[in-house]
Amino acid sequence: MTKFSSLLDQRAHKVQSLLCVGLDPHPDLLAQPTAAAALDFCLRIIRETSDLALAFKPNSAFFEAFGPEGTRALQEVIGACRKLSVPVILDAKRGDIGDTSKAYARAAFETLGVDALTVNPYMGGDSIAPFLEKEERGAFVLCRTSNPGAADLQLLRVDGVPQYEKVAALARELNTRGNVGLVVGATDPAAIARVRTLAPDLWLLVPGVGAQGGDLRAAVDAGMRADGLGLTVNVSRSLARAASPRAEAEKIIAVMREAMQATHPKPSSASPAQLEVAEILSASGCVKFGNFTLKSGKQSPIYLDLRQLVSNPEMLARAAAAYVPLLHMLTFDRIAGLPYAALPIATAISLQTGWPMIYPRKEAKDYGTKAQIEGAHAPGERVAMIDDVVTTGGAKLEALEKLHSAGLVVEDLVVLVDRESGGAESLREMGVALHAAARLRDLLPIWQSQGKLTAEQVGQVMSS
Repeated sequence: MTKFSSLLDQRAHKVQSLLCVGLDPHPDLLAQPTAAAALDFCLRIIRETSDLALAFKPNSAFFEAFGPEGTRALQEVIGACRKLSVPVILDAKRGDIGDTSKAYARAAFETLGVDALTVNPYMGGDSIAPFLEKEERGAFVLCRTSNPGAADLQLLRVDGVPQYEKVAALARELNTRGNVGLVVGATDPAAIARVRTLAPDLWLLVPGVGAQGGDLRAAVDAGMRADGLGLTVNVSRSLARAASPRAEAEKIIAVMREAMQATHPKPSSASPAQLEVAEILSASGCVKFGNFTLKSGKQSPIYLDLRQLVSNPEMLARAAAAYVPLLHMLTFDRIAGLPYAALPIATAISLQTGWPMIYPRKEAKDYGTKAQIEGAHAPGERVAMIDDVVTTGGAKLEALEKLHSAGLVVEDLVVLVDRESGGAESLREMGVALHAAARLRDLLPIWQSQGKLTAEQVGQVMSS
């Protein structure tokens, strides 16, 4: 299952939006004070904004106030959001002793089927833990809220720092499964910036824009993560009261995108294909940023591992699609996935295109047919090899020899990324042409523009 933080990353990339649409059917906003009117109210907003929203956030209190009919309306609202594949954050502010929190978690995640909910940390980490047991379900922990009385407790100093900073630190410790977020009100941009410093990787849910006086641009500038994501700004009443919720949402998103572009401009020279590969690798966790020792023993600030794609069907499909334009330019009878990383990629390509697939075994069978090549093939057929990444090219030799020994003609290797470490030259000496969806040098400036790499780190990779 996709962990909750990755779900938000992917959705934000897809819609290019940080907008969380609040679904608060307050009686003052309804034609009639009934559950049916609340349902109609929410469905209208969902229809108008579903392709613009990073997430929807229904407030359970306004539904529960209508009794059993309100609960059924809430279930229908959640179902409508899920049919549109938009993440749902339930605004319920739960938090209690362990067994009670477990029951709250079951109610939210299993009975209602939401993706996340807001939780109250006042009773400590053990009251939050039950909401974090499944990495695909998330919890947004109340941290620095925008209501006037928040200062009564949240600004009390504990060990010399405001209590909300202690909450942010606790949330970061609890984020072992990538499914913890924090609620920080838009009315205090300085607090948003401080929380971002304390929890650089966590998603922030930011209410308080509009009716409560929070400034949208200030909130986005203060809370945006280094990659241009990491916060979702909740807007409820200004959308609900607008003549056109869609037009109002578009205005809000325009401000968000302006802030995102100002902080993380895309390199003008990057092609759509290069941007797509950079996003696939980043969103699926196939590229990691830090300090890594490579197989060669060299140090690198990035590490590529496309085996992670097998756990992310959407990104696996997008990765496979990136190969197809290159393959259309080649002549072949079959594609051959190279074990192990490229086997799921080649399978996805075959499913998308109908091209038959084979693969050379890494270990020869010592029973049955003792085949070295799995899948139907015949001598003289042309084969295009599929792999994930090429570095020096030497690792492809064993697979190439097995394909040749079966009488197959191999003249092309297609990869997602060429690290440009001599692989093309080595393959050329073997009689194989290399085709890559992107070169590493094309991807580095994209990640640099997103704040994931510094200019110094880019230089380090290029010189390695």
